[in-house]
Amino acid sequence: MSSADSAPARRVSLLTLGCSRNEVDSEELAGRLAAGGWELAGDPGESDVVVVNTCGFVESAKKDSVDTLLAASDTGAKVVAVGCMAERYGKELAENLPEADAVLGFDHYPQLAERLDDIAAGRTVASHTPSDRRKLLPISPVERPAAASDVEVPGHAGWGPRVLRSRLDDSPVAALKIASGCDRRCSFCAIPSFRGSFVSRHPDEVVAEAQWLATQGARELFLVSENSTSYGKDLGRELGGTRALEALLPRLAGIDGIERVRVSYLQPAETRPDLVRAIATTPGVADYFDLSFQHSSESVLRRMRRFGSTDSFLALVDQIREYAPEAGIRTNVIVGFPGETEDDVAELERFLTGARLDAVGVFGYSDEDGTEAEGYDGKLDAGVIAERVARVSALVEELTAQRAEERIGTVVDVLVEQAPGSNSADSADGADGTDSTDGTDDVEVTGRAAHQAPEVDGECVVLDAGSVKVGELVRCEVVDSAGVDLVVCPVGTDAAP
Repeated sequence: MSSADSAPARRVSLLTLGCSRNEVDSEELAGRLAAGGWELAGDPGESDVVVVNTCGFVESAKKDSVDTLLAASDTGAKVVAVGCMAERYGKELAENLPEADAVLGFDHYPQLAERLDDIAAGRTVASHTPSDRRKLLPISPVERPAAASDVEVPGHAGWGPRVLRSRLDDSPVAALKIASGCDRRCSFCAIPSFRGSFVSRHPDEVVAEAQWLATQGARELFLVSENSTSYGKDLGRELGGTRALEALLPRLAGIDGIERVRVSYLQPAETRPDLVRAIATTPGVADYFDLSFQHSSESVLRRMRRFGSTDSFLALVDQIREYAPEAGIRTNVIVGFPGETEDDVAELERFLTGARLDAVGVFGYSDEDGTEAEGYDGKLDAGVIAERVARVSALVEELTAQRAEERIGTVVDVLVEQAPGSNSADSADGADGTDSTDGTDDVEVTGRAAHQAPEVDGECVVLDAGSVKVGELVRCEVVDSAGVDLVVCPVGTDAAP
């Protein structure tokens, strides 16, 4: 046996913060690192290097990223920052956070295994120098496919004999990236500057990765991007053009082993009637609409560089429910935007009351570095913003609880995500090594219906579930609700048609 064969494996841990898009990027990085000879470790304390996939979206996310990097440094392992915050701030982050051994941007991803080799060996790796990634691709979307091969786009690692991705958990739900970047210029958002212009993945590439995910235990595909409604606009007519998503959905839903496909991140101004119909009526696709309304007052929306109004948004909600009366609809809203008046807040409340959404995230406005809104006048006092957040949040809590209560007596198909005997119950074993048989019996059976996306929209607690297993789709009747959560009972053993 050679000395190389007997050498201990290099071990790396990946810690992911932020959105599901970052989760996909981390699994791509895991695939790259495994292909480069690194062994993935679950415990940062047992790793040579800890890679933190940071989030740089809002101030609280940046703080969480820094705290995670500091905690990782306490393990004694080398620490590397990647992801959005690293891409956005690069050398500035490195200078202010000496605990990080390197700060690497998206362009480092293809050679990440080699860069970790350098860092583990004590060699210095120059920190990333940020730039406006919107300038790396042509302005015209149809000209981008030819140029995209020269630009690193996280989550677009390619496909062929094997998918360059390694799953980091055994959840029956897997995020699947269909595009990256954004061409919109919302005045409050910095994402396009560090995520770049909009780039769709080839439909065959998306399907190939979906097929691989099905072999890895995925039962629900959660389609993610910065703007799913733009999917295909850069692909050309032969691949569907602006109707590419409508053509992609039945292909994904038809994959053996996939029970449900869920679309996320829809822009209301781009949500076409054909797309509404496809999501609401295609078998195997969740009738679920994650719509980024952000506000409904026309004056606020215009200052946000967005389009729409209370009445146009309510018309879109009505259109969705004409196809699928029980469709799930969620959104996020920003209150306290510069120049927002009491009349604007009342207009937002009118929309929320009329729309009867299933889930709403309420956020107070804060300045983001480098955005247009950072320079706006009419900034509101922090106390006023906090009061409006509390006021709108209270209304949302009441409305979404009512919406959940309206589902009592309906039938839903629940994808089981926790059940006795699953990994979530393994901690029930006794601390002395004995088998605590009572522990797993006490684990609630929980999952999500079609109108509930992972982590953000509540869950279903399944009573009298019998011996159901994680990953099963169980038809249930809703018997009670608690806030946005539902209490359900199985009504048969057959999954949804």
